[in-house]
Amino acid sequence: MVYLGRPSKGCQMCRTRRIKPTCNQCFKARRQCPGYRDEFDLLLRDENQAAARRALKANTTAASTSSSSKKVITPKDSQPHPRQRALQLSRSQTTALTNSLSIPAEDLATCHFLSNFVLLPQQEQHAARGYNHFLLPLLQQYSNTTNREENTHLQHAFNACALASLGERYGAPGPGRGHGRITTGKEKETLLQKGAEEYMLALRATNAALKDPVRCKEDGTLAAVLLLGMFENITAKPNTGSAWGSHVEGAVQLVKARGKKQLKTKLGLQLFVVVRTQVIIHNLITATSPAMGVSWWINEEATSDPTATACQRLNLCTAELRSQVYVFLSSPQSSSSPSCIATIKGFLARAQALDAETVRWFAALPPSWRLESIPYSSCDNENIFPGIVDVYPDMWTAAIYNLARTTRLVLMAIIVRCAAFLVRPGDYRTTPGYAFASRTASSVVGDVIASVPFHLGHLPPRKDKNGSAIENSTNGRGLGGYFLTWPLACVVTQDYASDAQREYVRGRLRYVGDELGIKYARLLSQLKIRLPSMLIYGDGQLAAAAAESEIPGASSEEGTAGAVMRAAGFRPKAV
Repeated sequence: MVYLGRPSKGCQMCRTRRIKPTCNQCFKARRQCPGYRDEFDLLLRDENQAAARRALKANTTAASTSSSSKKVITPKDSQPHPRQRALQLSRSQTTALTNSLSIPAEDLATCHFLSNFVLLPQQEQHAARGYNHFLLPLLQQYSNTTNREENTHLQHAFNACALASLGERYGAPGPGRGHGRITTGKEKETLLQKGAEEYMLALRATNAALKDPVRCKEDGTLAAVLLLGMFENITAKPNTGSAWGSHVEGAVQLVKARGKKQLKTKLGLQLFVVVRTQVIIHNLITATSPAMGVSWWINEEATSDPTATACQRLNLCTAELRSQVYVFLSSPQSSSSPSCIATIKGFLARAQALDAETVRWFAALPPSWRLESIPYSSCDNENIFPGIVDVYPDMWTAAIYNLARTTRLVLMAIIVRCAAFLVRPGDYRTTPGYAFASRTASSVVGDVIASVPFHLGHLPPRKDKNGSAIENSTNGRGLGGYFLTWPLACVVTQDYASDAQREYVRGRLRYVGDELGIKYARLLSQLKIRLPSMLIYGDGQLAAAAAESEIPGASSEEGTAGAVMRAAGFRPKAV
């Protein structure tokens, strides 16, 4: 009989979590204790499977030895060893177990996507702190429907995202040590091919649903469009960045057609919030105003979480202001015109007011939104930038924090551009506006970087109040990387980021693209622009060219902006 050491008397929950064997942990954590194991069972253990494994190893070694000596042993020469008998008895069980582990790629992709890209609210009172959680009831609803042929668009869109997300993680380490690689080269090709096929089926089925006046307003149709947009980000390639934006614009049209009725259901409100979040990022990237205006997106009925909604109102107002500033500064205006100066001063005042309101939003956060800051000074971990690491209540809260931070970065760019316009041809870097924006943006860049380990599951070792080690969760890392894509892209283009910070952010974007399979992040890691200095340079080039009347179509606002921005290396609505 093998001695396996002194049996632990801890309850099953405590043993699973690998903490001290005391049930006080269950009591303090307010969990229902599963009870202690029977001490009699601890003393008498079933060693059949362990013996079978040892026999298999011994049999393999013996077989190689006998093969080298070329000695043939017949059944009459010896009797089977007890270990060999145990091995023979367990072979059928081992074969059955091996066959049961051959999971179809579609099922594996589904589990991978749900665990990585669907965020379930942790508590019922915080039901709004979820993302993509509308997929579970919708998929169940569509699977139970009688007419499945007309409702395949959502399932195909989901399959496309699931297969692509797993396929794009080719070569990425498994969820834990010793799990090896997720996919091989052949598996990657197969998964991506199946994902592309599902995407084409989803497009056809979704287009058919959009032509139906009833089905186009269903929750499943809007969810399918959102998934198609996510697929574009997962499989993004150079020169395909506008594909995601097209799906976002399509989702906006669906939300508009659905009207306020959609806000009266739980699923409808969840979908509306996801679309609104996508609209904010799309408008900030493309320097466009929110369709239907800010007030249409923010109202009492469209509020699932008052704190998050207040932040998103500021995001939308900032996007609207940025669009107006972009249009104005992209036209051939003269800085000596009193009306132009008044307009720029108005933009500057609005940007300062929105920034002050954002600061008040941070100061008024409720206790359930408070983060924990951990000092971290080591330079040995490439996943963590030295300084401060922030821990958030949940992933959705962290995403809203970063939306507010990127809003401040956009506002700082507006403030500096306006200051540069007002002092032209002087040096804008000597203005009070630049000094304020530089300090603020540098601080915000550090805050965004401090959120990266939480999003990607790379928090440093830490303990809870009882002194027990807290393990990093690997669930939701795909969504964490998805949420990080826009904030990191915003940071990597900032004039105020240091070289070390910029290199770290590029590395994290590459990690999200290569390890988590979101290829859009990989493309963003290659951005070489600097903001707002390059925009200010473009503004100056535009003003000089307009003054000399050297730009064809200078009388046309769009023609002038396009000609000057292209000459300066910019593309309109692409910064």
